[in-house]
Amino acid sequence: MNADDLKIKIFADGADLDTMLKQYENPLIQGFTTNPSLMKSAGVSDYKAYALKVVAAIPDRPISFEVFADDPETIERQAREIATWGDNVNVKIPVMNTKGESLAPLVKRLSADGIALNITALYTVDQVREITDAVSADTFAILSVFAGRLADTGHDPVPVMEKSVEVVSAKPKAELLWASTREVFNVIQADRMGCHIITAPDSVIAKLGGFGKDPLKNSQDTVIAFYNDAQAAGFDIPV
Repeated sequence: MNADDLKIKIFADGADLDTMLKQYENPLIQGFTTNPSLMKSAGVSDYKAYALKVVAAIPDRPISFEVFADDPETIERQAREIATWGDNVNVKIPVMNTKGESLAPLVKRLSADGIALNITALYTVDQVREITDAVSADTFAILSVFAGRLADTGHDPVPVMEKSVEVVSAKPKAELLWASTREVFNVIQADRMGCHIITAPDSVIAKLGGFGKDPLKNSQDTVIAFYNDAQAAGFDIPV
């Protein structure tokens, strides 16, 4: 299997514009996701100005920008503003606020008004079910399940993702996204189970060039790398 055989859409996860533009040239990358933490790491100080700059540079692939308020009223105002930034913009809404209060009612209002959403920070099938019920059948929506972070806690994300694929299928315009990708094999896993989208950081995207590489060739290349590094370092074991 090679990358061209994949049915899943690969989105780049990040907020550094130079990196995003490099990924924009990659035909495998079909969209982009950001979040406030990534924007902070990229040194962004003016959130809206930077987002508009990104949309101007990448006008024809979906890009998710997230709200960062905590009360539903302010979140709604931010969401409706973000929705005006471009036809390719998906408004990212967390599944709950910092108090643990569900934002499903807000998701329902925004989706009913035709706003394309990316509901984020989902971890359980029950959350997926709640949000699937909330989104409109007539409006595009992404449901982002943090499979990688779930795995980091020792939980197997595969059963959660498999069941979530079934749940999301109830809404024809809803798509399930495998978030917090940790390795290239996650792309295979997500593709096999029928996820619509997977996000990947630049470190994983960079490895896609080795997708489908023959294991024996990989073994030889690894040995060559070790040998060359030992020679370059001048290592010696007197015998």
